[in-house]
Amino acid sequence: MSIRHSLLALLQGQPRYGYELRSEFEERTGAAWPLNIGQVYTTLDRLERDGLVSKDGDDGGGHVVYSITDAGVAEVDAWFEDAVERGNPPRNEIAIKLALAVTLPDVDPSAVIQSQREVSLRALQEYTQARKAATAGQRPADTAWLLVLDSLIFQAEAEVRWLDLCEARMVQAQGRNHSN
Repeated sequence: MSIRHSLLALLQGQPRYGYELRSEFEERTGAAWPLNIGQVYTTLDRLERDGLVSKDGDDGGGHVVYSITDAGVAEVDAWFEDAVERGNPPRNEIAIKLALAVTLPDVDPSAVIQSQREVSLRALQEYTQARKAATAGQRPADTAWLLVLDSLIFQAEAEVRWLDLCEARMVQAQGRNHSN
């Protein structure tokens, strides 16, 4: 996830200080990816160093206010225009755990699969309930949260299907091992 570009996008609306950016990001994404305030300010420092934001003084309450520069606008416009590359898949802790589980003698991969399936199904239920709640009294501002929820639901569904496939492969592998 590009915190850099997310902060720039939020600054297009109006100048803000770090905590406002963090709050706005979490509100628009339903806090699905909470930001550490230190990460926000570190990113703002880098953006300033790179000439993409500038400090506008403070808000009178001691908060440093940042605004986007023309170079920052060009950077965020390019970000929105370019598709997200899938060249390097993100690390998937579950896949790594299962890959190791099937290769280590003292680990039961089926137990790992069952444990993860419970967590994934629970998450799927929670996301589905959150979507129902958001659509029940939907306001225009809820669209961003609904998009995030739909993405999380699809990811959880795909994870459950993948775990089913992993389980089927484990059964298939056990059948081959017993016949040899």
